[in-house]
Amino acid sequence: MPDAEITDPDDARIADYRALTDVELRTRWEPPNGLFIAEGELVIRRALRAGYRPRSVLIDRKRADQVDDLRPQAPVFTAAPVVLEAITGFHVHRGVLASFHRRPLPDLPDLLATSRRLAVLEGLNTHTNLGALFRSAAALGIDAVVLSPDCADPLYRRAVRVSMGEVFAIPYAKAAPWPQALDTVRAAGFTLLAMTPADDAVALPRLTAEHRARPALLLGAEGPGLSRQALRAADAGVAIPMRRGVDSLNVATAAAIAFYELSRTD
Repeated sequence: MPDAEITDPDDARIADYRALTDVELRTRWEPPNGLFIAEGELVIRRALRAGYRPRSVLIDRKRADQVDDLRPQAPVFTAAPVVLEAITGFHVHRGVLASFHRRPLPDLPDLLATSRRLAVLEGLNTHTNLGALFRSAAALGIDAVVLSPDCADPLYRRAVRVSMGEVFAIPYAKAAPWPQALDTVRAAGFTLLAMTPADDAVALPRLTAEHRARPALLLGAEGPGLSRQALRAADAGVAIPMRRGVDSLNVATAAAIAFYELSRTD
């Protein structure tokens, strides 16, 4: 189909892209409508590689030739930069956005049955941390991610962008009710390892072969960390040995270090 030039930011055809910086609005719009937004050609192509089906493409009209191969798959809307900014609420410096159809999430038991190493996230509601964590998980041997019901959406645009599209490479499932679902994780043969600064936590390099066999690493939100209920459900507390009196790290940084340590036996 031919490209359609968008000149009116209120054009109903590009409703998927409106006010992308408004988190509350996007949360009410995207999951209920079964869509997510990918920004930048690299991220878009990783979504396609992972099998997500595009709904449409919105691109700076000067860059329209970048998406020649997408035209048979979805409508392509072009616009001047000033119109793109009026639609989205920010300067689209990567020049291209795409709306994709979401896919149903796997059931938790199915996810557990096909995984050896897990990241289990409780209350992680910062999209940048979530995206960075998914990127590290993809790079450092984590097979899947389990999310408590109050975690942020991994397919929110900022999380997708920070992950550089690697969020598409890692399967994930929601775990409810919480924290009772942790019993399901343990029953599937995983050892629940809670990241904590507690004095009795085991230093990650000292984890035993039993700990490393099928680990499920529990990580909490920046600041409050894991809840008391999650800590009680864990089989062991684990910590990163640190120096100079530093008592904590950004959750995405801590996760990357722990993922690497858990994968060292491969």
